[in-house]
Amino acid sequence: MLRQRIITALLLLAVLLPALFYSDTRPFTALSLLLVMTGAWEWARLNGCRPGVSLALGLLLGLAMALFWFLGGLDRSWRVGWIVVGLLWVALAFGMLARGVAGWSNWPFLPRLWVGLFLICCAWLALVQARQLGLAFLLSVLMLVWMADVAAYFGGKAFGRRKLAPSVSPAKSWEGAISGLIGVCLLAACWLWADAGGLGDRSSLYGRLWQMGPLWAAVSLFFLVAMSVVGDLLESLVKRSAGVKDSSQLLPGHGGVLDRVDALLPVLPLAMMLVSL
Repeated sequence: MLRQRIITALLLLAVLLPALFYSDTRPFTALSLLLVMTGAWEWARLNGCRPGVSLALGLLLGLAMALFWFLGGLDRSWRVGWIVVGLLWVALAFGMLARGVAGWSNWPFLPRLWVGLFLICCAWLALVQARQLGLAFLLSVLMLVWMADVAAYFGGKAFGRRKLAPSVSPAKSWEGAISGLIGVCLLAACWLWADAGGLGDRSSLYGRLWQMGPLWAAVSLFFLVAMSVVGDLLESLVKRSAGVKDSSQLLPGHGGVLDRVDALLPVLPLAMMLVSL
């Protein structure tokens, strides 16, 4: 399993990193559009759609987003849209976690299917526009999620006692979540220190939030870390309701695309919202 995970990760990095660091954002946009299509396919499957219908939805959503790109949608400001998406994510966090695993299947089929597809598209739009704001900005958002996840894993292993959401994700603990927050705060402090030393251009998420005020930066980081945990929990909730361990087996050793980006789905649009206010 470990060997599979390493090989898959190396292959993904070999494809993603050149596109990510290339000065023209179009290759990265096109490559990330494939993630939208596979994520939509997985989401349809998790919600009980037949294989053919799931594949068709993934392809149609990819074509719709490609048309959106062609018509200039990626170059427009979506400031109000990010606020709406942010409120939707907060509402889903309270609603879905309150109703639990059993309650998810009682939600009407079409709303839960299409809201999920809509949020996947919003995450893609936020991903692309974050790259347009600068490589440092996108990397800082990605590293926030990765740091929160890694620090939570090790903090939970070392100190975990009180379960965060035992019916949804038994392995998560409050101690792990707090460790994730501490890790992100340390990351932000190091990034700001590097910026102050002339090693950065202050265009990162942390630099932009700090320029809006230390209190705003602290509250924003807390909110983003909390929502990264929410994204992970909500995908776990949906998978438990569907009776599956992974969203798919598309990435050997890693599960599916949604398994890898679940925490990013809320964080990307919320990061765009916070720096746009």
